[in-house]
Amino acid sequence: MTRAADVIVTMGCGDACPVYPGRRYEDWTVLDPEGADLDVVRDIRDDIQARVTALLRDVLD
Repeated sequence: MTRAADVIVTMGCGDACPVYPGRRYEDWTVLDPEGADLDVVRDIRDDIQARVTALLRDVLD
């Protein structure tokens, strides 16, 4: 699936993720929700949603 993507978003995998030439890569620093209270998890969710929305706008322009 990664080979067919135009944009690849990682969340901290660093050098462990394969790199395919000609693809756009974005590494998003996102807090780990494990063990966090519900308000923090909601903030993380909202942050990811905002990033996805911005990425879609950028890709579709």
